[in-house]
Amino acid sequence: MLKNVAAVVLDGVHPFELGVVCEVFGLDRSDEGLPVYDFAVVSAEGPTLSTHVPGFTVSTPHRLDRLEAADLVVVPAGTTYAVRGFPPGLLDALCGAVERGARVLSVCSGVFTLGAAGLLDGRRCAVHWQHADELARQFPRAVVEPDVLYVDEDPVITSAGTAAGIDACLHIVRKEQGPEVANSIARRMVVPPHRDGGQAQYVERPLPRSQCDTVGEVLVWMGRHLDEEVTVEQLAARAHMSPRTFARRFQQETGTTPYRWLLRQRVLLAQELLEGSDETVDFIADRTGFGTAAALRHQFVRSLGTTPHAYRRTFRGPRAA
Repeated sequence: MLKNVAAVVLDGVHPFELGVVCEVFGLDRSDEGLPVYDFAVVSAEGPTLSTHVPGFTVSTPHRLDRLEAADLVVVPAGTTYAVRGFPPGLLDALCGAVERGARVLSVCSGVFTLGAAGLLDGRRCAVHWQHADELARQFPRAVVEPDVLYVDEDPVITSAGTAAGIDACLHIVRKEQGPEVANSIARRMVVPPHRDGGQAQYVERPLPRSQCDTVGEVLVWMGRHLDEEVTVEQLAARAHMSPRTFARRFQQETGTTPYRWLLRQRVLLAQELLEGSDETVDFIADRTGFGTAAALRHQFVRSLGTTPHAYRRTFRGPRAA
């Protein structure tokens, strides 16, 4: 049973990510019949720590020996965590926690601490999509999944950026103490107890740029005619090439095939229309070349891990309310 939780921080800790852990595990909600955790903020680098907010410091009396009693050790994100070194005592404490049966959880760039401790080797892990390439480079034995909100490779749980830490914390509560407890905490925090989809829906993907002019004009034409069905043969004719040569050049210059490029641009356009218009899903499916709402939904879920309706609820502004 989850009873004892410690959040371990270093210089440059991000207050929001630390606050998420404090909010889920550090508040006394016994008046609502919810569990009370023995919670502590633990410093790995002295009594007073800087944060990435100027003039904002964190002070705590707890040191690394406090981690020995924890059922769950959480490492929130911090500035420069992706490039800094970590105190050997902290890395030993994290490994020791796992060896004695405790769980460890990282929020965003806190995962680099787990990697330095060797806890990501052979495990799937999550991180903010901006850090995914660097994490994979530093820890090639880790299996980095850049599209998900969190990964549970018990006893190592990793989460993506910022609010994904809420998802991971509530997941642990749900796993240990049931959905009723997790749902009650989520209501108090005014957040969903579970979010649909993954990071893919939050990643801004600009229009791919051609590295030269061979297929540049064709890309522009394709972008303006996403609602039309086209073949490689037709595109090749526009580029004045044979289909085989066109397909090869297209792959070289865009890094993908004409079909995949077209599919991605259609999904991007659908995202824009769902965010910025009141058009029906049927209209958007027709406008983006998917033809039917079912086809749009299929490709949307496949690409972003969520449905068009759920995406619209997430990203519509005050007008939708």
